[in-house]
Amino acid sequence: MEIKKTPRANLEKDKTLNLLMGIVIACAILFVGFEWGERDIKVATDDGIGVIIDDEDIDNTIQEEPPPPPPEPEPLKTPEVIEIVEDNIKVDDVELLSTEDDANQAQISTYVAPVVEEEEEEDENFIFQTVEKMPEFPGGDAALLKWIQTHTVYPTISAENGVSGRISCNFVVNADGSVVDVQVARPFDPNLDKEAIRVLKQLPKFKPGEQRGKPVRVKYSVPVNFKLQQ
Repeated sequence: MEIKKTPRANLEKDKTLNLLMGIVIACAILFVGFEWGERDIKVATDDGIGVIIDDEDIDNTIQEEPPPPPPEPEPLKTPEVIEIVEDNIKVDDVELLSTEDDANQAQISTYVAPVVEEEEEEDENFIFQTVEKMPEFPGGDAALLKWIQTHTVYPTISAENGVSGRISCNFVVNADGSVVDVQVARPFDPNLDKEAIRVLKQLPKFKPGEQRGKPVRVKYSVPVNFKLQQ
């Protein structure tokens, strides 16, 4: 009896189909490999840090044109040839220009006018406290005190009340020597103060004080003594 294989056990049945399927799968794998290999992936490493750079993301750079070269320097001009004239050649008369006018003109142009310092005008009404030469009473200070003592009248009320003392007074000696602006420096007694002012207003003219050789107004001080006789 002849033994026959069943169709299911026949391995040669699908041999051709399997071969075609294998070829198709191999082609597909090859196609995918080519497609994947079109993109080159570069990995740049720097101190262990990886950076993926894609070729498609790199921008195209434009190279700038180099600047034009600097202009060449101009060639130096050759000096002109100087002709030497012999001594035997006659030269026409040359008119000499006077240098005096130029010198005078230079002096005029460089002349600087001297600066004149204007002296400040002193105010005639200004009262000096101290001057180079103080006012002087005719005969001196002793004559001044004697004149005041002679012309002073002791107020009766002050004498009856036993009031006495020394009163300091100020006044101004004008440029003409007259006495003005008599005042009591320290008020003491109304009656005695009034009498002191009256006496000083009657003073004769002084020899005026001087500042820089000119008579000026000067403030002057003098005491007036009131003393009761016992």
